[in-house]
Amino acid sequence: MVDLTALTAANLARWNVAKVWPELMPTIKNVATRLIAPSAKSRYQTVTASTDVPWFIIAVIHERESSQSWLASLAQGDPWNAASIHVPKGRGPFDSWEAAAIDALTECAPHAADWPDWTAGGALTLLEQYNGLGYAMRGVPSPYIWASTDQYKSGKYIADGHYDPNAIDHQLGCAALLAMMMTLDATIQFTVTP
Repeated sequence: MVDLTALTAANLARWNVAKVWPELMPTIKNVATRLIAPSAKSRYQTVTASTDVPWFIIAVIHERESSQSWLASLAQGDPWNAASIHVPKGRGPFDSWEAAAIDALTECAPHAADWPDWTAGGALTLLEQYNGLGYAMRGVPSPYIWASTDQYKSGKYIADGHYDPNAIDHQLGCAALLAMMMTLDATIQFTVTP
């Protein structure tokens, strides 16, 4: 069992010292710019209105799960217009990307719509739960959060339940994306207290 209070403290400590790999900055900026584009932001804010999950958290989940494909569910990246085949299985079909996203955040673990802590450490811990706590159980930083930063070196679940300590996650991590998004859009801020 993972102590979420301790994980939140660890994620906050990492957030406070994390450095993004300089060679990835142009790529991170391009993706962050796409995530905060007005057309994307308004769709994320529509989902926020029904879930209370901050729009920028929805944006980074969307990027990690499906490279921001509007044809893919926020839950796991499967098409939202058919029943999902990956975990969580059997979700859908839905009438829209937004309907699928609301379902993912309200009806699927970790039930992000019920999460009470949108501080830096709390938000990062919710994101880690969204991907699964396997890394926390191993005592290593989650690449879902920390890839692209000096907080992550290697180690990745390359299939469900199969961890390879030498595999490297080449996707951009949520923390690096959030840091850049905050630089580009001053309205993005974590809460101060849970």
